[in-house]
Amino acid sequence: MEPDDTPLSFEVALARLEKIVHKLEAGDATLEESINLYTEGQKLKAHCDNKLAGATARIEAIVVGGDGRATGVTPFDAG
Repeated sequence: MEPDDTPLSFEVALARLEKIVHKLEAGDATLEESINLYTEGQKLKAHCDNKLAGATARIEAIVVGGDGRATGVTPFDAG
């Protein structure tokens, strides 16, 4: 994984996480390497979860008035 001070995009983190999963599933790693990969995978998963939560919070729905014109926006409601 990149250093903590380097921004890691969702796409890069997800691609790395997928590689880790494939390597662990293949069983090609030593026990020590598997533990390290698992730890890195957990960090990448948390990073991706945070990125998704931030993106969800930024999604807004356009509010349309009775005349069909946009009148504003409301926050995303996943409920």
